[in-house]
Amino acid sequence: MTNEIQVQASHGNVFADLGLENSDELLVKAELARKISNIITMQQITQTEAAELLGIDQPKVSALMKGKLSGFSTERLFRFLNVLGQDVEIVVTTKPLSH
Repeated sequence: MTNEIQVQASHGNVFADLGLENSDELLVKAELARKISNIITMQQITQTEAAELLGIDQPKVSALMKGKLSGFSTERLFRFLNVLGQDVEIVVTTKPLSH
């Protein structure tokens, strides 16, 4: 017996693929959190040290690094990046016409 597995191409946003509301915002927050987590890891900062730098407690740093982002706004994640020595630049471009 052969079971066929149906494969569906992604739209480029897993949150949209799952049908979640605010999928664009969720994707942005996930990317920002990934960047913050990478910086903390690369700079070999402990979660306790990161918590002190970011002005939050260690369990919140742990949640952030695990992608549990419900308590974090996009603006707050921008501030965390600034504290970690990063500049945040927002770029707006015109969408290409669909074919």
